[in-house]
Amino acid sequence: MNFDLTDDQLAFRQAARSFAEKAMAPHAAKWDAEHTFPVEVIREGAKLGFCGIYTPEAQGGLGLSRLDTSVIVEELAAACPSTAAFFTIHNMATWMVASFGSEPVKDKIAPRMTSGEWLGSYCLTEPGAGSDAGNLRTRAEKDGDSYLISGSKVFISGAGATQMLVVMARTGSQESGSKGVSAFVVPADADGIHYGKCEEKMGWHSQPTRQVTFENVRVPEANRLGEEGEGFRIAMKGLDGGRLNIATCSLGGAQAALLRARNYLHEREQFGQPLASFQALQFKLADMATQLVAARQMVRLGAFKLDTGDPEATLHCAMAKQFATDACFEVCNQALQLHGGYGYIREYPLERYVRDLRVHQILEGTNEIMRLIVARRLLMDGVAEAIQ
Repeated sequence: MNFDLTDDQLAFRQAARSFAEKAMAPHAAKWDAEHTFPVEVIREGAKLGFCGIYTPEAQGGLGLSRLDTSVIVEELAAACPSTAAFFTIHNMATWMVASFGSEPVKDKIAPRMTSGEWLGSYCLTEPGAGSDAGNLRTRAEKDGDSYLISGSKVFISGAGATQMLVVMARTGSQESGSKGVSAFVVPADADGIHYGKCEEKMGWHSQPTRQVTFENVRVPEANRLGEEGEGFRIAMKGLDGGRLNIATCSLGGAQAALLRARNYLHEREQFGQPLASFQALQFKLADMATQLVAARQMVRLGAFKLDTGDPEATLHCAMAKQFATDACFEVCNQALQLHGGYGYIREYPLERYVRDLRVHQILEGTNEIMRLIVARRLLMDGVAEAIQ
């Protein structure tokens, strides 16, 4: 088994690193402090293909693998986890449109999303249906050759500043559960869509988060993604990759935090010698590096499983998301601790990394739900071999 990156992947990493260091890193603290959504920088990234990384080339994307994607996203997240996370959310929405949309939708909408002209938000979570996504209540009622969508979505990244919404809505009865959910792509400025206030969040300040309310929003039947009742399946397919994306954002933030902590141990002196000379701090740094590398390998294994169509890809994606987001948050937290009081002030980026990475343990399915997915699969006959 070869763990080395290919020449192409090394080139992707360098391109992403160069972009992140020049266009993102110098401004990340300001975006965080001023709650600025850096739309122009995102569109600048689109010129390098970062708004359609794994979207098929036929729709204007790069058509790369999920493993390639993780290499790119980690570099973006090292500069700004919050902005990198929005790149991944847009990529997921774009991939859904390009993969499951009708031909007119693919031709009209997908290329404008891969180019960054139109940015996308993903609308799944509801006030009463977070972890229980199969119980959502937003409805899409058939009306001739259209649907009328009514309901509310919460915690929607980019809402109010994006141009397209990928919306999960119920077309079947409430009793049909996940089998009654369908997916739609909806213009963000359609009549009947209302946006709530911009939420004041602990982190992720470089992207707006709002509630979205739909009041009889008319959507052409052609804007349905897949067939009626396939929405939950599409959502889960998207979330397998989305979980890897968020885990990768954690990798980038933790990598940046680890390097800053290492450098600080060389620079800072106490009791007449550099902090790096104290064995207790050396051990702490070693543990942080070990956790980070272990998390990275789990994420890349999950990406490999997804790329190869492994029947247990969902299991591996869930394990990778849970382990990586937990481990990388702790790496950032320990990096802050190694900085002492300086880590707690905004002159240093450690507190921003801690705030930004904390939400990764919650979204794309909480880490408690990830453990539930893993446990249920392992308790099934014949599945335990998938982790051997």
